[in-house]
Amino acid sequence: MSNVSQNPFAIAQAQLDKAAKLLNLDEGTHQTLREPLRELVVSLPVRMDNGKVKVFKAFRVQYNDARGATKGGIRFHPEETIDTVRALSAWMTWKTAVVDLPLGGGKGGVICNPKEMSQGELERLSRAYIRQVGRILGEKMDCPAPDVYTNAQIMAWMVDEYYWMNGENQFGMITGKPLELGGSVGRHDATARGGVYCVREAAKKLGMDAKTTSYAIQGFGNAGQYAALLHQEILGGGKLVAVSDSRGGIYNPDGLAPKKIVAHKLKTGSVSGFPGAKEISNADLLTLDVDLLYPAALEQVITEANANDIKAKIVCELANGPTTPEADEILHKKGIFVIPDFLANAGGVTVSYFEMVQNQYNYHWDLRTVYERLDKKMTVAFAGVYKMLEDRKSDNLDMRTAAYLVAVERVATAMKLRGWV
Repeated sequence: MSNVSQNPFAIAQAQLDKAAKLLNLDEGTHQTLREPLRELVVSLPVRMDNGKVKVFKAFRVQYNDARGATKGGIRFHPEETIDTVRALSAWMTWKTAVVDLPLGGGKGGVICNPKEMSQGELERLSRAYIRQVGRILGEKMDCPAPDVYTNAQIMAWMVDEYYWMNGENQFGMITGKPLELGGSVGRHDATARGGVYCVREAAKKLGMDAKTTSYAIQGFGNAGQYAALLHQEILGGGKLVAVSDSRGGIYNPDGLAPKKIVAHKLKTGSVSGFPGAKEISNADLLTLDVDLLYPAALEQVITEANANDIKAKIVCELANGPTTPEADEILHKKGIFVIPDFLANAGGVTVSYFEMVQNQYNYHWDLRTVYERLDKKMTVAFAGVYKMLEDRKSDNLDMRTAAYLVAVERVATAMKLRGWV
């Protein structure tokens, strides 16, 4: 979050404003969609290992639930802000709508530094969050999930605390759980897998041979690592030439072995020092002459300052908000095909929805079923956005705006049918 120079919620509102104008939304609908329906700000007193009580500030934003229960992750981060949570809850609203899930958008956050906390402190903080926020959560109300610096274990503590508050095992109230507590197979790689499915469809539309594509990945966390592996698996080929993380990057124009890099990252904590590769900065990686670029880490890494130097034919945004509005315009003029974040990384929330469904009827699918249904959802969603792009060719839309038109129209229609506006 330290990378952010523009207010993320102002960006989210500006993107909505553009879509509202193109859709000719009435003022009441437009203004309702510009702001979260509900926000909860709480203080969490937690006894630390030294015996002292520390008070943490935390948030839960339910942006819009016209299409169903809100859905969105919980972040633990020292630089968390309410505006970041608002923006992410807005993007979750459009994300669930663009892939046509019967859900709305929400997000949560706690201002803390989990890297400086023990497991016991993290457990007490997680349970404190649910004690304060749990009153507005539930399978039919608001279903959280892991996000930055939260994981399956934290979700397990949270679902257990919810059990003690309500006296029943309601596993579907939170997703991203361990498999032993109702988690879904296929969730671990869902974000990257959904993005690569979108790349496959984009290559078809653009007449590219996906098997011969070169690609680079900026950010080598969970999504970046799986993108490195799945690009070749799903597309039947491709050459990975560069990857980077917070400590640096590596580059080899002749190609890098994804499995070996992932193993090196897991062993050493960084991609730096990988044998047979040159060092490269995050900034230089973004401007490499490749077919595919996967921004998979920070917000606002493609900006007005470097957009003219981007050479990739397709940018698949696995990260949230990696491209600023100014950069979007430049990339569009250059003819670069951007698969926007709330479509490209919607595989995660899609499999989270599958987890909710499996929990609610108490029956679990096998991995093949999850992958097949994810593939279908992402393929249909991409096709719907591309159709909007083609249908409104006279408006000279980019894919982000087309995705907004699909998503906002669906949410606005639900609001009107319910009599809200």
